[in-house]
Amino acid sequence: MNGTAQLPGAPEDHSPAPHPSGVHATARIRTGHNGRTTTVPLLHSDGPFHLRRLRPRGKRARVSVIGAMSAPLGGDRLAVVVTAEDRSELEVTTAAATIALRGPTTAPATYDIRLTVGENASVNWLPQPLISTRGSTLRQTCAVELTATSRLLLREEQLLGRTAEPPGLLSARLTVRRDGRPLLDQHTTYGDPAPAWDGPAVLGPHRAAGQLLAVHPRLEPDHRPLLIEDSPTEGHAVLTPLANAPALLVTAIAPTPAHLRRLLDSGLAHILTATT
Repeated sequence: MNGTAQLPGAPEDHSPAPHPSGVHATARIRTGHNGRTTTVPLLHSDGPFHLRRLRPRGKRARVSVIGAMSAPLGGDRLAVVVTAEDRSELEVTTAAATIALRGPTTAPATYDIRLTVGENASVNWLPQPLISTRGSTLRQTCAVELTATSRLLLREEQLLGRTAEPPGLLSARLTVRRDGRPLLDQHTTYGDPAPAWDGPAVLGPHRAAGQLLAVHPRLEPDHRPLLIEDSPTEGHAVLTPLANAPALLVTAIAPTPAHLRRLLDSGLAHILTATT
């Protein structure tokens, strides 16, 4: 389900052509540093994305993405572009879960996230879960560009179907490049007609999946793998180092979103200990 790959460059764009009935929107956030604290010179809302400033936490600016309409629906082409310039610190959250719905067309929706983190800058990307509902088809990509001194905390949570509902088709790809080199390239696909996604080698009976990625110069690159949980009822989670980089990845599957968040929070506690 997870993996790393040394690729020669950024992933190719295989996104489908836009559908005429879909919404095409790109929200943009850009932060800078004025010598004392983080500033937010650009906060551009678009389409279903309404961006709202939250109270800063220390020197870290905080922005919440609020859904202004149902999205993503079939045929939508949505994107969020975040740029944290040198020395700035930003946390991005969402006000509620993102729900992928079928909409008026069976065409797939795309949701692209682009995070660029400058020298000695920091981004926490901590959205609420993504829910894949019956009949929906969503292709989500998250591409991250880091420098050697950037810091990143990224959380992804995916819920496959609502209560007693099978999921739609969800394809999610995460690529991270650090100092111009590939750090992580991971692609997961859940829901019919993807093969074996609910088999014992992938999710089994669980319907919540997620991960937590931390990149920090103070993390030891030779950190040993750690089994956080291995229970049929509570879920499974493991913390693993990424090769030749100060980065740790927590991967978890669980029966419910609450169980999944608990596993990821346990992994985060180990990560915070490793960076102090």
